[in-house]
Amino acid sequence: MAAVNPKLRRDIKLLPDADPLLGLALSEAPASVRYLASVAMTAIAAALAVGIDSSVTIPNLSLIFVVPVIIAAVGLGLGPSLCSAILGALAYNFFLTEPRYTLIVDDPANVWAIGLLFVVGLIVSGVAFTSRRRATEAALLKRQATLLQRYSRDVAGIDNAKAIVSITCQTLAALFQVPVVVILVLDGKVVSVEKVGDVEPQEADFEAARSSLATGLVVSAGVYPALASRFDFWPVTTTAGDPRAAIGLAFDPVDRPSAPSMLVDIVGRFLALALDRQYFRHARL
Repeated sequence: MAAVNPKLRRDIKLLPDADPLLGLALSEAPASVRYLASVAMTAIAAALAVGIDSSVTIPNLSLIFVVPVIIAAVGLGLGPSLCSAILGALAYNFFLTEPRYTLIVDDPANVWAIGLLFVVGLIVSGVAFTSRRRATEAALLKRQATLLQRYSRDVAGIDNAKAIVSITCQTLAALFQVPVVVILVLDGKVVSVEKVGDVEPQEADFEAARSSLATGLVVSAGVYPALASRFDFWPVTTTAGDPRAAIGLAFDPVDRPSAPSMLVDIVGRFLALALDRQYFRHARL
């Protein structure tokens, strides 16, 4: 197994959708934990609102229930945020409108107030969640660009095929955070296999890699002709025709990125250029 470059170790541990605002991937917590957190925040807001209402009269006290909605949307996800919006409207009705401690509403004005609180909660939830997602996507794009820039710089200074393949493997693992294998082929024979992750390539995976190199097409795991392969393979062909490489990524079937080929193709082109440079340099010797 290829050792992970210390410079890339921190990036490999980062989650793709880690929250750049909170610094924690709260949305990755179990659903039960996230919903319990949203309920707890709404309960705290209700207790605070009741305490304030019992001591001083403040207009628009219902807006205190918007706070847990925003926090839930930013840190817990859309579902818990909507849960906070619903519970906030119900808590406002139960604790702060007459008759209290029931869900009955006598004053039509309070019906509008409760409905407006619920609508505001839904709008705020959607806006906060969308803002969080965009910030997360921007942070992910920045991290990917940094990794690619570092990879292009590092691979340009290496004059060893094994080291080139190794750093390529590490960079792909950092980008996608899945097991990666890079197979180097020279004169039709496998001369180097570098991997990061706990998935050991089997004969079916090598067959899928050969098929990808033979056809020049991406071969997806579980799809003919790679029915038994656990890796998706991308071919990397140099100008000289040799050496060639196959890049394999073992995605989780239920958590597969929508368009991995764009990043893989960028890395593959850098890899092809590096292998070409090394091949022609040694050919002149």
